[in-house]
Amino acid sequence: MAGAFEPILTAGIGRMALERIEVYESQGGYEALRKAVRQMTPQAVQKEVTDSNLRGRGGAGFPTGRKWSFLPDDGRPRYLVCNADESEPGTFKDRLLLERNPHLVIEGIMLAGYAIGAARAFVYLRGEFRQAYEVLQRALAEARRRSYVGDRVLGSDFSLEIVVHRGAGAYICGEETGLLSSLQGGRGEPRLKPPFPATAGLYGQPTVVNNVETLACVPSIVSRGARWFASIGSPKSPGPKIFSVSGRVRRPGNYELPLGTPLREILFEHAGGLEPGRRIKAVQPGGGSSAILTEAHLDVAMDFDSVAQAGSMLGSAGVIVLDDRDCIVEAAQVLAEFYAHESCGQCTPCREGLHWAARVLRRIVAGGGRPEDIEVLQSLPSRIAGRTICPLADAGVGFLSSSLKYFVDEYRAHVTLGRCVREAYVA
Repeated sequence: MAGAFEPILTAGIGRMALERIEVYESQGGYEALRKAVRQMTPQAVQKEVTDSNLRGRGGAGFPTGRKWSFLPDDGRPRYLVCNADESEPGTFKDRLLLERNPHLVIEGIMLAGYAIGAARAFVYLRGEFRQAYEVLQRALAEARRRSYVGDRVLGSDFSLEIVVHRGAGAYICGEETGLLSSLQGGRGEPRLKPPFPATAGLYGQPTVVNNVETLACVPSIVSRGARWFASIGSPKSPGPKIFSVSGRVRRPGNYELPLGTPLREILFEHAGGLEPGRRIKAVQPGGGSSAILTEAHLDVAMDFDSVAQAGSMLGSAGVIVLDDRDCIVEAAQVLAEFYAHESCGQCTPCREGLHWAARVLRRIVAGGGRPEDIEVLQSLPSRIAGRTICPLADAGVGFLSSSLKYFVDEYRAHVTLGRCVREAYVA
């Protein structure tokens, strides 16, 4: 599968200075935008994206064209927000695109803005991404000078300005309503839905929030067609995907492959496999918030539906690998501490439950675990997940609940011995 695949999003990265507009243009850059504003109606662009079955690359996997179609046609101004607040542990694909191929992201934003009739577009950028901010600002200045951004784009009647807003580094602002609140100057706190951003988003107006990688897919769909895009990868999850692979592999990094590529191929053919003599213990296929898979799941196709059927989620495709040297309980503690720290505190199950999980895990790792701690940990996920405003609480217990399913004996050994045995106990 990978041999015939042609990288689309990362083509030229590492070989060309794509952050310079003349280099990007030499590779056909901005031709999709030129085609759209001169030959296509906004509705035609939206139909092309809908027919491609592009699914959101931020984690939820919702069809992009369908998301755009939810905007009411009631005369109110519409906004487009590019979610560049990449904070999921183990995920670093959007940063690559922003720093090394910023014009692809800008062109995707302009095409999406044209399709939905946006009055203004915003990039909500993770605060720590200083280099991405500087690269993006230079790229935007270049794009304005070439009439790709701003008033009367390429001499057409279409005008759209892009504003880059730096966040303050809160994980919760990756959730779209928390992001919108922060963008308006408020606390980064999610709110209940409905109403959804499509009807009441930024400043209470119809708003689309799309991930960086999602928008970066749009230029190739417009230039090469929906049918071509839909022919790549899984029929229900087509197109290219950047897999961020980290942990116990010999070549960690970003790998652009078709959705549906088997996990085994990603880890062993592209990421170099494990060190000699080591065995896979657990894999998180969708970043720190995803449930673990084990060695028995290596042949799962890495697309939204197949990973869900295997008991986890593709999420942002941040693939984290643990081998037989890693302690499951320590890993659970690290993630529990992270999510407890990132809770915005609005919902009691999240605010209190995640801190309790971290506290119990901290005690077990320190050698002071009690026999009843296992039962307490097993009871926590069902009392936390699905009982809050946003999915952060669910994310915070994904690793815990799945690791208790596959490695409960390792937890028990920790409590009994007061230390880690560093052995796999796959049920």
